[in-house]
Amino acid sequence: MNTLTQGKFVRHSQYGLGVVTQSDSERTSIDFHLHGPKKFVTKLMVVELSNEAPPPKPTVAKRRKKATVQPQLPAGLLTITPA
Repeated sequence: MNTLTQGKFVRHSQYGLGVVTQSDSERTSIDFHLHGPKKFVTKLMVVELSNEAPPPKPTVAKRRKKATVQPQLPAGLLTITPA
């Protein structure tokens, strides 16, 4: 297989749809939708060009921090002693 141009969409039998991120005569890097980035030996890889674009990657929900509440004392319990 010859080098692929960056940005081409390809389909791999095991990893599914992906986009070519880098390619030269020795190595080709493809970012697959569900499996992430993978590197292949260009001469040995078996992919087919695809006209369909992979769906957008799912976003990971950000974890919310717990709200910390300061305990409040009633006004009558708070006493200030002079030094």
